[in-house]
Amino acid sequence: MKKLLILVSLAVFGSFISCGNDKKADGYGNFEATEITVSAEANGKIEFLDLEEGVILEKNQKVGLIDTTQLYLNKQRAIASLNTIESRSGNVLSQIAVLNEELKTARSEKDRVQNMFSENAATQRQVDQAVGKVNIINQQIKSVGTQNAPIVNEVKSIEVQIKIIEDQIQKSKIINPVKGTVLSKYAEPGEITAFGKPLYKIADISEMTLRVYIGEPQLPQVRVGQKVTVKIDVEEGMKDYEGKVSWISSSAEFTPKIIQTKEERVNLVYAVKIIVQNDGSLKIGMPAEMWIKKSGVISDH
Repeated sequence: MKKLLILVSLAVFGSFISCGNDKKADGYGNFEATEITVSAEANGKIEFLDLEEGVILEKNQKVGLIDTTQLYLNKQRAIASLNTIESRSGNVLSQIAVLNEELKTARSEKDRVQNMFSENAATQRQVDQAVGKVNIINQQIKSVGTQNAPIVNEVKSIEVQIKIIEDQIQKSKIINPVKGTVLSKYAEPGEITAFGKPLYKIADISEMTLRVYIGEPQLPQVRVGQKVTVKIDVEEGMKDYEGKVSWISSSAEFTPKIIQTKEERVNLVYAVKIIVQNDGSLKIGMPAEMWIKKSGVISDH
């Protein structure tokens, strides 16, 4: 009987010790990253697409090209038209230049005749003729200038067309927008693509964001910029990372279904984002726990 009481006491004590060591995380969630789907900005055949899933691409790296043959030919045709129109404009401008020289001579003659008239060496008729000639040349210059106006507008129109084609050629180049890892590839060289059609998906996973949900009791213990411990499951048990709180929701929401039990989902929680440096082990969608540090130790509950 005495032996039985000792065994019962040991069992109760062991249970007490077990309950005392039962720790619960302050928040649960999943890792996420900003995923960018890169789509085609032009129509045509993909000449090349130099990427594979899992490779790391640099920002502004050229990774592909959509056929630009027709765009190049359209640009050359527009340039030829521009040269033709500019030659017409050149003829008009040369006429204006000739008239300006004639105007310079006519003004000099007018001044000479007026000086002679002031000395009674010329008649009023001669003065009127000199002034009239200057006026006629001015009218001719204006008339020729009006002929050049539509030509100038036509030149501007074609220059705009060339810029549009150049923009289309530039957009035919597939330029990677951000540094990151290719998550998915949706197209292959030789395929026909269209504007807006997805080509690949990329994300910077060197730094991951853990979105966790905490209850109201934990809310006063968390602040933006605070360092916390993030834990993930590994074969040996749990692996620790240092995280930094980057954002705390200002409003409560119901606990997401993926986080806790049905009974706990009726509780209101607050979303928190934690930045964690990725050593290669963290994946998008991977579950993790957040533990709040208190006085150099992880909090107990």
